[in-house]
Amino acid sequence: MTFSIVARSAGPDPETASWGVAVASKFLAVGSAVPAAVAQVGAIATQAHANVAYKGLALAHLDEGATAEVALQRLLEEDEGRDHRQVGIVDVEGNAASHTGSACLDWAGSVTGDGYAIQGNILTGEEVVSAMEAAFLASDPEAPLAQRLLAALEAGDRAGGDSRGRQSAAVLVVREGAGYGGMDDIEVDLRVDDHATPVEELQRLLGLNDLYLTASTEEEKVPMTPELREELEGIARAAGHRDLEGWVGAENYEMRVAEDLSWVDRRILAIARGEEAAQ
Repeated sequence: MTFSIVARSAGPDPETASWGVAVASKFLAVGSAVPAAVAQVGAIATQAHANVAYKGLALAHLDEGATAEVALQRLLEEDEGRDHRQVGIVDVEGNAASHTGSACLDWAGSVTGDGYAIQGNILTGEEVVSAMEAAFLASDPEAPLAQRLLAALEAGDRAGGDSRGRQSAAVLVVREGAGYGGMDDIEVDLRVDDHATPVEELQRLLGLNDLYLTASTEEEKVPMTPELREELEGIARAAGHRDLEGWVGAENYEMRVAEDLSWVDRRILAIARGEEAAQ
C-alpha cells in the first residue's frame, strides 16, 4: 500500500551526512507509521502490513554496529509475520537492504544500490520503483537529501504509484545538529496526512521548511550595517512590530536572522523589501 525510498547522502564531509526516508501511499497519515531515522545511525521504512516496532528495533541494531543487512535479518527472524512485511534500511555507512515478504500484495518489490533502498507494494507495476531509482541517481549528489528524496517520490508518483490512488506522503531527513536552533538532528520532518495530491503538496511544504526551519549558509548572510539596521527597523515598525527583533520573532525568521542581529539572510531581506513573497 506504499512506495518509499530510504537513503544516505554523504556530501563532501562524512560528518555532515544525512539519512532520510520519503514515502507516499493511499493510506491515512503514512508518515506516522513508515519512516524512522537517527543521524549517524541510519534510517528505515517499514510498510505493507507494517510492523512499526521495526523502527526502534532496527535503529537499536544499527546503533550497536549492525549493518543494514544484519539488522534486517534480525528483524525478520524474530517476526512470524515476516511474509507480510516490506522493509528498507540504510545504515551509517550507506549500506542498503530491503525485504518484500511473499505475502505482500502485487505489485510488490524493491531495488537497492549504494546508499539507497527503494520499495513498494500494491503498485501499478515495477516501473514505479524503476522510475524512483532513475530519478534519485540522476539528482545532484550534493543537493540536500530531502530534495533528492522528493525527486524520487515524484517520479514514482508520475509512474503510477499506489494502484489504489493517492492520500498521504511524508519526508523525514536527519543530520547531526540540523534541527531547530541546532538542538537536535531533525533537518526535515514533514507530513501530508490526507490530500488529493500529497506528493505535490509535500514539495510545497519543503519550500516553506527551507525558508523557516533551515539555517542560512554563509553565502546567504548579509552583514547588518547601521544603514541596513535602520532600514529594517523602519520596515518592522511600519508593519506594526515593536522593533526589528520583534519582527523576526513574530514572522518566525529565527533561523534566518542572527540572534544578535549581526546579519540577515538575503532572502529575508528581499521579503522585507517586498521583492519576494514569503509563500
